[in-house]
Amino acid sequence: MTTIGKYRRLTRCSDARGLFHILACDHRGNLRGRLTQRGRPIDDEGFVRFKQQLLQSLLHDATAVLADPQFGFGPAFAERIIPGHVGTLSPLEVTDYDAPPAEQGFTEIPGWNIAKCLRAGVDGVKLLLPYHPRAENADAKREWVSHIVAQCALWDVPFFLEPIVHSRVANEPLSHSELIQAMVAMVVEFAGIGVDVLKLQFPVDVSHNHDEAFWSTACRELDAACTVPWTLLSAGVDYPIFARQARVACAAGASGVIVGRAVWAEAVNLAERERAAFLQEVGRQRMAELAAIVGSGRPWWEKLQPIGARGEWYRDY
Repeated sequence: MTTIGKYRRLTRCSDARGLFHILACDHRGNLRGRLTQRGRPIDDEGFVRFKQQLLQSLLHDATAVLADPQFGFGPAFAERIIPGHVGTLSPLEVTDYDAPPAEQGFTEIPGWNIAKCLRAGVDGVKLLLPYHPRAENADAKREWVSHIVAQCALWDVPFFLEPIVHSRVANEPLSHSELIQAMVAMVVEFAGIGVDVLKLQFPVDVSHNHDEAFWSTACRELDAACTVPWTLLSAGVDYPIFARQARVACAAGASGVIVGRAVWAEAVNLAERERAAFLQEVGRQRMAELAAIVGSGRPWWEKLQPIGARGEWYRDY
């Protein structure tokens, strides 16, 4: 079961069908670096402007947006760019892409916490966590997750966890069987700890396996193990691949998608006028297509039942 507050906030982040089609633009250092490589460094104002361009173009078919406070939703709230009916998720972490995944830990955004998220009007929080159930630092990472679960319970804020499975051996990819086994073990662990929604990678390396029947079997195995709602992340794959993955995942029980670069990656390398045209035409069409694709998914409330709210429920709330 979940609380009334979390239930309400999840409702604000999903559509009437109980499905998520969420735009992700919380990328910071890596994205800013790519924009800088186009010729000259991009300043804070330019980075805010880029993110606002994404939001203005792509939120029409989004139920919510995952954006960072500094360059994303903070300025966008102030400029009334994110409509009141669109939910907002905030990251908690500073991401270090330079360290190998097995060595990456959790560094909080300085000066930012869950209480401030609530005060700012955010509907949920997200944590990106490189993870393997049998890695040496797995216990420490589970403790971090448990701490955030407790804080989210205190403030009734939904917790979207994004655990990315990595190999225990550097530069040695996981086999298909190792990947799905690790993901199944992982979702069982984190659902048991009390995470509200899992934001998951596709459980098949599609660059080496093109069989959608195999994809479907893996997604159904993942869904059967996952006792909380889960959404599919795009992980930077090309849009046509992600659309196929989303169809398979939602048919298998996913409650939607949280998608970023698969929708807007090409815009990074375009001049401002061409970027605007691309986002308005191609990007917006992709978001509309994904909103239709997730229609085959499982409503999130089928896996999260609210605490009863009849009578004088509020007295002990």
